Amino acid sequence: MFRTTFIGMRLNTFTDYSLRVLMYLGTRTGRLATIGEIAVAHGISENHLMKVVQELSRCEYVETVRGRSGGMRLAKQPEDIVVGDVVRRTEADLALAECFTPTSLCRIQPACQLKGILEEALAAMFLVLDSYTLADLLIQPAAFPWLGGDYPVQPMRHEPKG
Repeated sequence: MFRTTFIGMRLNTFTDYSLRVLMYLGTRTGRLATIGEIAVAHGISENHLMKVVQELSRCEYVETVRGRSGGMRLAKQPEDIVVGDVVRRTEADLALAECFTPTSLCRIQPACQLKGILEEALAAMFLVLDSYTLADLLIQPAAFPWLGGDYPVQPMRHEPKG
């Protein structure tokens, strides 16, 4: 039986946490944040966040400061961090079906049209994600009171879908 409600594609936990870290840091203009405070704010394991922050630092989204007064901050301005780029760099596997993998054993692959359709859907998803930056995610920091943000409110670039 088919589901009657659309659940949609799901980003992996690593990508979800990466976006949350970036959003948190985006609200902390002029201040360093620690893994511990982000973990508490989001109810996430510090061990998980350490791996996320290491990757975000490697991708040059986050700058870390060592030492007793250390922490982290965004390495770029929020408007320079494209959501689609973050997702591409943090999603381990964007293969929507077995036929996307080089080791696919699907027997109907030569005649199947599904791969092309899924590739088109994935491209459409990234077209949307590429049209947003971290700044677009931070336009209402007061909606995240546990973050205590101070990022200036800006108007949305896109009209909400009705």
